[in-house]
Amino acid sequence: MIKVSVIGAGTMGSGIAQIAATKGHEVCLYDSFTESLENSKNKLNKILHRLVEKERINNETKEQIISRIKFSNNLEDIQKSSLVIEAIIEDLNIKQKLFQEIESIVDKNCIIATNTSSLSIASIAGACEGADRVIGIHFFNPAPLMPLVEIIPAVQTSEETNKKTKELIDSWDKVTVIVKDTPGFIVNRVARPFYGEALRIYEEGIADFATIDWAMKDIGGFRMGPFELMDYIGNDVNYTVTETVFTAFYFDPRYKPSFTQKRMKEAQDQIKKMEVEGVSGGNLVRVVLSGDYELKSIQISENAKKENQEIINDLIIAAYNNAKENLKKKSAEELSKATGGLNLPLDFKLPF
Repeated sequence: MIKVSVIGAGTMGSGIAQIAATKGHEVCLYDSFTESLENSKNKLNKILHRLVEKERINNETKEQIISRIKFSNNLEDIQKSSLVIEAIIEDLNIKQKLFQEIESIVDKNCIIATNTSSLSIASIAGACEGADRVIGIHFFNPAPLMPLVEIIPAVQTSEETNKKTKELIDSWDKVTVIVKDTPGFIVNRVARPFYGEALRIYEEGIADFATIDWAMKDIGGFRMGPFELMDYIGNDVNYTVTETVFTAFYFDPRYKPSFTQKRMKEAQDQIKKMEVEGVSGGNLVRVVLSGDYELKSIQISENAKKENQEIINDLIIAAYNNAKENLKKKSAEELSKATGGLNLPLDFKLPF
């Protein structure tokens, strides 16, 4: 088994380390903050303990997984890695400097990957001498549970790096989709209008946070409402991705950030988590399409309150039509796989 190193012991980095260790790899989880490493180890112990309680794994397997992970605040410990995955803050300059450091430590055959959700892989690779071994591997939160992984080769990435990366992530029982190095890739690009329309509906005074989330969950059958999902992801992260995609697409108004979310990002530490009630249901019946597959409307069950039809229409139509635009660049099979990372209703299938 190859050695895998993960840079950043936050939620995403810890999840990726858990996956690799579960699949039998020696893992180095690096973070410059000792407190982050301690939190990561404590959370991993709790997660694995719950898996033992649910009889998904036994105690012996739990101890084996933990024993494979070295929690380190010394970057030199990533030596002899065959794959290094960076999962730190979404800041291009910081990532470029980190990749240069990583490159000076690992050998020339090591693949260096970023878990960025929106930044240019080519720009990150451009900071490295061996840009051909740099690639994007974008997991979704929570990484151990979400099956979809976007693999994003840069223009500099070699075919060998692309092939080895896909084979490895496939061996981790993930659903991989090869994605072009465009802003937001597939899932985050498709998701922008979903968040954006929800924020505009709120800002125009049509409905409040709780009502919009309730409508999408209880009537639309979504697993989570848009504001609940933004809060789960973190408004700081979500806003940064939106801003990045908006700028990268030369200020296309479809991706325009919201002042509401910007203020929440600025006051992230002071804002409490929004608590939204609602029960997921399978009330979405069908979608209505025009001849060119432009989504026109959505039919919901008779018991759904009609005043919320407009909310649901706006949100799903915005997300769907953006997905359709991506279909021009991707095959139907690849795009259908990519919808595994979207927060769609349980019984909703895009007609690709």
